[in-house]
Amino acid sequence: MNGFPWLSLLILVPLVGAVVVALLPRTSRDLVKQTGIGLSLLTLALAVGAATQYTLGGGMQLEEQHPWVKPLGVYYSLGVDGLGLLMVLLTAVLVPLVLVASWRDADEGNTKAFVAWTLALEALSIAVFTATDVFLFYVVFEATLIPAYFLIGGFGRPGRSRAAVKFLIYQLAGGLIMLASVIGLYVVSADAGSPSYLLHDLAAIDIDPTTQRWLFLGFFIAFAIKAPMFPVHTWLADTTEKATTGTSVLLVCILDKIGTFGMLRFCLGLFPEASQWATPVVVVLALISIVYGALVAIGQDDVLRLIGLTSLSHFGFIVLGIFVFNSQGGAGAILYMVNHGIGTALLFLVAGFLIRRSGTSLISEMRGVEKVTPILAGVLLIAGLAGAGLPGLAPFVSEMLVIISAFQHAWWAGAIAVTAIVLAAIYMLWMYQRTMTGPTPAAVEGMADLGRREAVVVTPLLVGLLVFGFYPMPLLDVINPYVDQTLTQVGVADEAPVVSTSAGHAAEGGDE
Repeated sequence: MNGFPWLSLLILVPLVGAVVVALLPRTSRDLVKQTGIGLSLLTLALAVGAATQYTLGGGMQLEEQHPWVKPLGVYYSLGVDGLGLLMVLLTAVLVPLVLVASWRDADEGNTKAFVAWTLALEALSIAVFTATDVFLFYVVFEATLIPAYFLIGGFGRPGRSRAAVKFLIYQLAGGLIMLASVIGLYVVSADAGSPSYLLHDLAAIDIDPTTQRWLFLGFFIAFAIKAPMFPVHTWLADTTEKATTGTSVLLVCILDKIGTFGMLRFCLGLFPEASQWATPVVVVLALISIVYGALVAIGQDDVLRLIGLTSLSHFGFIVLGIFVFNSQGGAGAILYMVNHGIGTALLFLVAGFLIRRSGTSLISEMRGVEKVTPILAGVLLIAGLAGAGLPGLAPFVSEMLVIISAFQHAWWAGAIAVTAIVLAAIYMLWMYQRTMTGPTPAAVEGMADLGRREAVVVTPLLVGLLVFGFYPMPLLDVINPYVDQTLTQVGVADEAPVVSTSAGHAAEGGDE
């Protein structure tokens, strides 16, 4: 156990911050926003400090464990490995950027509520990514729905209340299904000798194949809804269309990652045999998500709905990388989780800046913007090209790793996944062409380019796309040991290319 409670502080600071913000005077809007940004930056500093204490390849670290409900074997147990560390850092980076980007959006409703719920969602998301007790994970997994619901329903465009209810119904349904499996794990551990929800205790239990499969399904369905995957994805586009762009970043770039995080941590970690048993179906669903999400995105007129549907396609890539069970796929999937968070956050936020200026989110009502806002147009183009997997930008590396792994799994899986590259180029470039090019209407002539505050938001995301596009090794150095450990736990080993010894001698000997 580590002496300093890094992870508890990472949860406590934004959680207490949410309460502090809620107690500030309603009339002090600037003070509320400044306090929220300051607390989120403090959380980021703590996350960086925790990262400096992490040893590459060292497994679960910075652990904290205290009894919570002893008769049930429940502990307040935290820890991070490579996967958890990257998700915590992604969360800590995006939240202050969202708060800065939403400076004006927060003024259009209850500013205190927006900032407080954002900080609460950050705290609970970090708790999800660091929980090493299944019961604790389930509690905070469900608790994330509270701030998410109020952020969707309280801020955004007309129709947001309906979108918030739809989001909540889907997520609660998944959570109830998972609860059955959580209860099942208690029974399994009690039958094995002593009830426990600790991950390392559960991973050591030899669960019979039939029980594994039922428990796996409970977790997987909940994570597929959260991710989201086809066919339980329909809440996604409605939510991104009606919520503020800042809220969409929190949901799609942070909260939805809990789905793929859970597949790696729980489905593969606790139910390895069942995960391999389900692979054929999961791979097909992932491929459908990839192609369907891209095809449907092409036909969208609302730019926020379009971005939401592109994420359906991208999450399909992540799930595909997880379930092809090879090192390239696993590394590509986790790298995709980070890169998608950076690229899609940039795309949402720049789209939000554009919508605020133009007064519409409809692509058909925008044109000629690049002539008066060249910097905004340039950033939107880079974000769009990142979403399309352009070489030199961060998502390209992760996308290629997943596609290579898909070909290793089955040629047809790789062939279907490759089509998404063409489709992504179509929906991204067509969106850019329709909004940015063409004659400039009179209403657009006076449109302002990106301001200083907006430049502060987009610059770190642009730097991340470029740096990790050309040099992803800092991330892969954290990811690869986790992937190797997970594949070993699942009982899968990559098959290295084999060169026949006799063939080698024949080649050396020529015609002898």
